[in-house]
Amino acid sequence: MKKHYRKKNNRKKREELPGLQVKVFNNNVEGALKVFKKKVKNSNLMLQLREKAYFEKPSDKRRRKKNLAKLRQKHSQNKVQKNY
Repeated sequence: MKKHYRKKNNRKKREELPGLQVKVFNNNVEGALKVFKKKVKNSNLMLQLREKAYFEKPSDKRRRKKNLAKLRQKHSQNKVQKNY
């Protein structure tokens, strides 16, 4: 009976840093900047900053969300109609 051994993974794992931090490897600042921008985009940090830049009345928030929901519904209806 032949024994099957698992291959060892020799890759270096890059540890996840808390928050929005990025390590620079081999003076590769461009690569680190690219990773940082991706992290910022995925965390929706810029959207939160834009929303909190000024006070928005609760009624305006509801109106904005309602209008976005209407737009999403309209686009989904257009997709369905194009498929038929």
